[in-house]
Amino acid sequence: MTRTDKGYKGIGMEGPIARWYATANGKSPERYEQQVEAVRQRAGQGSSILEVAPGPGYLSIAPAMTGDYTVTGLDVSETFVEIARTKAAEAGAAVDFRLGNASSMPFEDESFDFAVCCAAFKNFSDPLGALREMHRVLRPGGAALIIDLRRDVSKEAVDEDVARMGMGGLSKMVTRFTLRSLLPRRAYTKSEFEAFIGQSGFPSHEIRLSPLALEVDLRK
Repeated sequence: MTRTDKGYKGIGMEGPIARWYATANGKSPERYEQQVEAVRQRAGQGSSILEVAPGPGYLSIAPAMTGDYTVTGLDVSETFVEIARTKAAEAGAAVDFRLGNASSMPFEDESFDFAVCCAAFKNFSDPLGALREMHRVLRPGGAALIIDLRRDVSKEAVDEDVARMGMGGLSKMVTRFTLRSLLPRRAYTKSEFEAFIGQSGFPSHEIRLSPLALEVDLRK
């Protein structure tokens, strides 16, 4: 299997690692509430939403529970798909969580109105392929939102973000180290993201910067 075929950079989020991530991130619901609000501001009622790399599924489950959207999640991790399906069933949310690669999606052309990807784009082994796939599966006039860590994130921004997560001591230490030292190496600058977009097929985009992240709006 090649680096691109496996769909991700580095160690896969499977087994105990994925379960730890799901538990640790479940302690900071305000993060997902902000993401859900961002989706609701962009996706009209009745929209068909695709979340790319939903992990444990918190973001996908919230809009599905309103009954206003049809929601699908696609993740390359078998463990995450299992966790997300379980959490959706416990919440009574109708979300179609699928196993698959972001750069080779198992969906027909023009299947969705809106796509969202949070905190995962930097981990894709084929980021341009993932963008092209998002463009392919969106209907004409559809939109996408990508939120991810910026490469030049400051230690102060990371520390403030981790402090809001409500984690225990060990989880806080591991998360702070990961966000400060490991993940920025995979992340992108605004100019690098714009270069990807220029080859993706999306004719319109806007990129905003926060101290921690890039927020990318795309329109087909």
